Amino acid sequence: MKFSVPFGTLLFALLLVSCSTGLLKYDKVEQLKKNEEFEEAVKIVKPPETTVGSETDKKAEIQAPPEKKQIPSLPQAKKKTPVKKKPVKEAKEAPKAAPEEPKVVTRQPDIEDTVGFEEGSRRPIADPFRVGEEVIHDVHYFKVSAGELRIKVEPYSMVNNRKSYTFAMEIKTSSLFSTFYSVDDRAEIFVDYEDLVPRVFQLHVKESGQLREAKMLFDVENNTAKFWEKKVTKDHGEEEKKQEWEILPFSQNVYSAVYYMRNFQWEPGKEYAFRVANDKENLVFSGKALRREVLDTKLGPMKAIVVQPNIVLKGKFKPIGDNFIWLSDDDRKYILRIESKIKIGTLVSEVVAINPGKP
Repeated sequence: MKFSVPFGTLLFALLLVSCSTGLLKYDKVEQLKKNEEFEEAVKIVKPPETTVGSETDKKAEIQAPPEKKQIPSLPQAKKKTPVKKKPVKEAKEAPKAAPEEPKVVTRQPDIEDTVGFEEGSRRPIADPFRVGEEVIHDVHYFKVSAGELRIKVEPYSMVNNRKSYTFAMEIKTSSLFSTFYSVDDRAEIFVDYEDLVPRVFQLHVKESGQLREAKMLFDVENNTAKFWEKKVTKDHGEEEKKQEWEILPFSQNVYSAVYYMRNFQWEPGKEYAFRVANDKENLVFSGKALRREVLDTKLGPMKAIVVQPNIVLKGKFKPIGDNFIWLSDDDRKYILRIESKIKIGTLVSEVVAINPGKP
C-alpha cells in the first residue's frame, strides 16, 4: 500500500485485468477478520444503524415532547417576621494583583496552515463534515465507466471512549469491468473529533484476485503505528503481515488524508502541508492550490479549486506525476474530481451526486 495520490490504492484496482470473473471464494473468511491483538487494544462503539433522513428519523423530529405532569402545590408556610440585622462593617479590599498576560498557544504542528482554525486548536472554525454526507463519483477510463466511488461521513462512533468521526470510502466495479475483474472494497477511518488525527483504520477488500482484511492503530500517546494484514490470493494462498514503526505527532494515514485536506482554505498560489504515516514511512503531503475555475459536472457548473498534490519523503520533494484534485469552492470542500495520468491514458473520478448530510 504505497502512497500515491489519494484514492490511488482504490482506483487503480479497477484497472487490473484478469481472466477471472466474480469475487474470490474462500471458506475461511471469518478467520481473516479475526485479530485478537487489535481487538484487545481497540474498542469501537457505533450507534444503532439508522438511515439518515428516513421516515423513522422524520417522525422522531416531528414528535412533540411529552407533557409535564402538574405537581400539586404544597400548603404555604406561615410568614415569619424578619429580624433586623446589625450593619456589618465592610472589610477593606485587598490590592488587586496585576492581570496575567494571556499565553499565546500556537496550533500544532507548525508545518500546517492556521487560517480557518480556532486559535491554538486543531479544530476548524467551520466544520466541513456532516453526518449522512455522501459524495458519489463515476470512475472512468477512456470515457468508459469502470466503477463507482462513494465518499461518506457516517454517524459518530466512540473509539476507546473518545468521540470520533466515522469516515468511509467504498468502491465497486461496474458490470462491464466486473467481467474482467470484480472489486467491492470498503475502508473505514475513525478520526478523533478533538485533535483530528486517525486512531483506527480498517480495510475490507473483496476482489476477483484477493480477499484482504487490514487494520491499523495509531497510538498517538506513544507516537507509534501498528499495521496488521491478512489476505488470501489466487496465486499465493494465505499470507499475513505485521508492521510497527514510530510516527510523528498529528500524522494522517493515506485515507484520512482525503478528508483532512478539506479542513484547509486552499487559496490559489498557496501551498499546504501535513504529515502522513504509511507503510513504515513518515511522509509530508504537500499540495498547491493552482487556480479557481468553474467545473462542468453532471450536477451542473460548480465552482472549484484545482489542487496539485505532491509528497516529501525523508526531506526530499517527490512529485507524484500529473495528478490533480478539484475541491468545491465553498466551506465544505467536497472532492469533485480526481485526474491521474497513467502509462496509457488518464484515470478520472468525477462527482455525479452529492448528499450534503444533516447540519
